[in-house]
Amino acid sequence: MKKSFLAALLLFFALFVTQASASGHEAGGHESVAVTQQAAQEVTHDKSVWELLKSFYKTTGIYAFTTPQKGMVNGEGEPVSDFHQTWGRLIMIGITLLLFYLAIAKGFEPLLLIPIGFGGLLANIPFANMTADHGFLGVIYNAGIANEFFPLLIFMGVGAMTDFGPMLANPKTALLGGAAQFGIFGTLVGAAALSQYTPLFDFSLQDCAAISIIGGADGPTSIFIATKLAPDLLGAIAVAAYSYMALVPVIQPPIMKALTSAKERVIVMKQQRKVHRLEKLFLPLIVLGLSILLLPESTPLIGAFTFGNFAKESGVVDRLSDTMQNALINIVTILLGLGVGSKLAAEKFLVGDTLGILILGLVAFAVGTAAGVLMAKLMNKFSDEPINPLIGAAGVSAVPMAARVVNKVGMDAKPGNVLLMHAMGPNVAGVIGSAVAAGVLISIFN
Repeated sequence: MKKSFLAALLLFFALFVTQASASGHEAGGHESVAVTQQAAQEVTHDKSVWELLKSFYKTTGIYAFTTPQKGMVNGEGEPVSDFHQTWGRLIMIGITLLLFYLAIAKGFEPLLLIPIGFGGLLANIPFANMTADHGFLGVIYNAGIANEFFPLLIFMGVGAMTDFGPMLANPKTALLGGAAQFGIFGTLVGAAALSQYTPLFDFSLQDCAAISIIGGADGPTSIFIATKLAPDLLGAIAVAAYSYMALVPVIQPPIMKALTSAKERVIVMKQQRKVHRLEKLFLPLIVLGLSILLLPESTPLIGAFTFGNFAKESGVVDRLSDTMQNALINIVTILLGLGVGSKLAAEKFLVGDTLGILILGLVAFAVGTAAGVLMAKLMNKFSDEPINPLIGAAGVSAVPMAARVVNKVGMDAKPGNVLLMHAMGPNVAGVIGSAVAAGVLISIFN
């Protein structure tokens, strides 16, 4: 009996202790939750509708355009001034709209100006940081422009579209392509002198070299050399190069007419001979071989160009040639334009150096055009066969627009005087000439 009573007492005591422990834990848990809730209420509070709207307003573009932030940095981590955050962005958006107008309404290089302009528009959107390394434009820039890949692909496509027949039919016209490069080296000397002896500009020799290549009117080459020698000036150099390429029909005719007489402009050139297929096949290999022996720095550009041309002239890889001429060059043009446009952010473009680049680039282009025309005038004096000096203007490498402009001016002077194929000789020679000039500048200044 005692044993039964003792066992019942122990069982009751065990149940009591268990219940007490559970109650203690429960009470402690409730107390902990209550303390946490109280602390949360002390730290946070409910926002009113007005405060929510105010917070939203501070994330809008309207707020960013009107209220500059202290310590603001761009996608590359560089500080952005109050002006560049506000009016600078608005000005750059206006410039991109101007590029759209030139491309759509005037038809000036729309395949290039539209991607560049849209890239510039995206680069000036506040808060988005599209130019950062992991941003939309930053990824494109690092993938193909920072490493010079996209310009080389463009040159490959240009090579596949180029016909060296006119130059081979009249090899003397290749000299005109070389003469037009005088604008590059003349502007290099002039820009260096202005930077050295005047307070107008403060360009280094590398900057001057990158700016001077605009005189060749070759966008991919300008981007290639700017990336190597003056990456901070890439946006302004690229926009200047492509803008002047687009403005060839506006800039060149007055120079051509000023340097030639009415008698010279009506000169009729003889029909060209037929070029053998083997000549076209061996020329790119010869050009590449000479570049390897004399100027290896130019072989990235010339190698891509000659590969595209060799594939076309071989006649056995039409699918590859067609891809380079169409699909590949179209895709790369889109990416190249957007990547270049990433350098049109206000803090990159709206600086004092940009005006200097635009002025010097125009001088380079004008001098290159004039040098080609003057060289053609000189050749006409000593040539047994007549040479129309107008074709010298096609020595700049804006293919084929410069040749078309020459043909138009010639037709205006004498209806029926077709100079297109004669002008294509110096035009394609100018492509090689600008690539060689770029190689020389990189060899000297890199």
